[in-house]
Amino acid sequence: MTKHKHKKPWGVFLSIVLAVFFGSFVGTESTILGITFYSIVDVLGTLFLNALTLVVVPLVSASIITGISRIGNEGAFGRLGGKIFSFYFLTSILAILVGLFFVNIIQPGVSQTPPPINSETIDLAAIKENLTSHQGSAFVQVLLSIVPANIIAAFSTGNMLGLIFFSILFGYALSKIEDQPASIVQGFFSGIFQTMIQVTHIIMKILPIGVFCLVSKVFMQTGISSLQSVTLFALTVVLGLLTFMFIALPLLLKFVAKVNPITHFKAMLPAIVTAFSTSSSSASLPITIDCVEKRAGVSNRICSLVVPLGTSINMSGSALYECVAAIFIAQAYGIDLSAGTQFLIVFMALISSLGVAGIPSASLVAIIIILKVVGLPLEGIGLFIAVDRLLDMCRTTVNVFSDSCCAILVAKSEGEKNILQNTSF
Repeated sequence: MTKHKHKKPWGVFLSIVLAVFFGSFVGTESTILGITFYSIVDVLGTLFLNALTLVVVPLVSASIITGISRIGNEGAFGRLGGKIFSFYFLTSILAILVGLFFVNIIQPGVSQTPPPINSETIDLAAIKENLTSHQGSAFVQVLLSIVPANIIAAFSTGNMLGLIFFSILFGYALSKIEDQPASIVQGFFSGIFQTMIQVTHIIMKILPIGVFCLVSKVFMQTGISSLQSVTLFALTVVLGLLTFMFIALPLLLKFVAKVNPITHFKAMLPAIVTAFSTSSSSASLPITIDCVEKRAGVSNRICSLVVPLGTSINMSGSALYECVAAIFIAQAYGIDLSAGTQFLIVFMALISSLGVAGIPSASLVAIIIILKVVGLPLEGIGLFIAVDRLLDMCRTTVNVFSDSCCAILVAKSEGEKNILQNTSF
């Protein structure tokens, strides 16, 4: 895969600052050549959201198929694969529940003034009615959509649950066929995945422009007062990530793996710094593997399987962020979510995190998936995109550290003895 230089995030941060001032002072009525500035940033922001949505189906399906087929090819799918996925599931669900706790306690979206939506395509009243009065039937429809009758229709309509189910099933079946045809199909989907990563990189080149338009739109409508809720949102996410990384994961290391969490933090420090600075678990992968194998003492047999696979399908920090973001948007639009609907969001955050690419701002794609399934307005992304880049650095750090913890847990469960014995770093 072609290596990409990861640019410093200053361009995005500058565009956010400019958007705050531009949107607050220009407002919704100012015009240029008879066209309002608001309509200009609205169109450009929508184009940016469409570009993100464009990569969802091929990127998610190719990522899951290649990841699942890879672990199936290792020859130890039964025992070792079961352990890996168990720890992936455990860490991700813990992260989501931590995020769910903080977003319900702090409620960062309650005081937020939501941006306007296109009433021609989105009926907010119908969304509220569906989520408050017909939750049982809606949940049944979601369950039925998990197994699509026509996979082509699922691809064309963006049925993400059906797409994810089919991709997991296809990837597992692919690992069980003869080597020669399997390698051809795996190469095909690997090529699609890498190509879509390149497409995502191209889209991310205009990230500062997209962020400027989306943030400007929010501040044109709500003014500088919206900073309060964005700050609360960022605080909610950061508190969740800190709790998960410095309390939940260390408890697993201490009482399940029976190792010293502080020693593990020291061993993973180079990977943690790299993940924070690049906002990319894929870019951090070589350093993460080196830290887990050379500094933490995990065998190459386990490290070479757990860490790369975790980069594709174990995104605990991203899953936490996606859950908080979806509920924040619902709070901002005044939509009361029942326990059943919040469970659906938790489930979708867990499933959609399987297909999050390990590149900057990829969680925006997963959030779009969740919003589509639940039926919340995609325009809600504009409420928090001003702080997404900074939070991306935080959640990527958690993703990488969570992968390393899973490697430790699997290695200890396999009876390896030299875990975190070398403290000379």
